Amino acid sequence: MSRPRALPNVGRLDQVIRFVLGVLLLGLYGALDSPWKYLTLFGLVLIGTAISRRCPLYASFGIQTVRQPPHDGPSAS
Repeated sequence: MSRPRALPNVGRLDQVIRFVLGVLLLGLYGALDSPWKYLTLFGLVLIGTAISRRCPLYASFGIQTVRQPPHDGPSAS
């Protein structure tokens, strides 16, 4: 039995911003002192949500930045 696949809720621009910010945060890891350096590990979360295009926080609040295809009504087949 297969589980239903979770639909992406992170759009392309959101994905790029998350990835870039995640990489920048991880880059600060070596430059900061404790405890601030450990906050930069949040960059892993940003990169993970950018790659998977799925944000659990967005899902819990019903936010979606993915563009939906236009719906022209019921298709006449």
